[in-house]
Amino acid sequence: MSDLHVIFGTGPVARATMHSLRRRDLPVRMVNRSGRYPAGDAPAGVEVLAGDARDEEFARRAAAGASVVYQCLNPEYHEWTELFPALQNGVLAAAESTGALLVSMENVYGYGRPDGSPLTEQSPLNAHTRKGRLRNGMAEQLREAHESGRVRVTTGRASDYFGPGGGIASPFGDLVFDAVLAGGTARLYGSPDFVHSYTFIPDIGEGLAVLGTDPRAVGRVWHLPNDPHPQTSRQMAQTAFRLAGTTGKIAGTPTWIFRLLGLRDRTIREVVEMAYEFETDFIVDSTAIAAELDVHATPIDEAIAMTLASYR
Repeated sequence: MSDLHVIFGTGPVARATMHSLRRRDLPVRMVNRSGRYPAGDAPAGVEVLAGDARDEEFARRAAAGASVVYQCLNPEYHEWTELFPALQNGVLAAAESTGALLVSMENVYGYGRPDGSPLTEQSPLNAHTRKGRLRNGMAEQLREAHESGRVRVTTGRASDYFGPGGGIASPFGDLVFDAVLAGGTARLYGSPDFVHSYTFIPDIGEGLAVLGTDPRAVGRVWHLPNDPHPQTSRQMAQTAFRLAGTTGKIAGTPTWIFRLLGLRDRTIREVVEMAYEFETDFIVDSTAIAAELDVHATPIDEAIAMTLASYR
């Protein structure tokens, strides 16, 4: 094996991971369907390979020579059931064939409702949604693969992400920052007055890079860095307006609106079952990665300023 790090995916999380690895001067190969880097030319030291990770033979070839493989693929919501398990199967086969460490990027859907307590890595997996149950089945597959000795696995779980490249898929993305810069109405998921942990995309990338390069991380689930003092969505939007030097309105989006829009848009339809995250305080604790691996969240004001700069 070499120091090659192979990232399956070229979305915002994959790109943030790549940048963190390149800051360590590590060579990176990224894998997607098109073979094209989505933001122009690929940075120096980065190769982009075309292929479908569901094809396990292709996935094995794509990971040839890797010391670490990262699973950063994330299908559209409405394609999760059809595509997600097969994509993970391909990445798992790739890591197993090369003897590489597998770093799996996950979310926190598998925990289900927080029931008034911050979510930690020890919180029970009580998923009540289809996507949460699917995620738990995939996590169990990786746990069994690690415990059986087939492949070494470490897992990073992020809350709802925001930051450069977050786009319309982020609940604190286009509908907020485009409006803030225009002095319009920033639209937030659910009620804007509940505390909500949002994970900054560059912090996800740095966290995954650490999980892939620090041997202390292997074999565990880690929550990727979140600010230890989370704010309400309204407070964060107010900060965005202040930093942008604009004024505007802040509006929540009731679940019934998602249900109505979902009649015509199957992706929005899939958002409805996740509305519970924005109907109560939703706090994701990342004390462990800060205390044990020295990976800390970017302060919220700084993260919002960086996101605004990317939207400009």
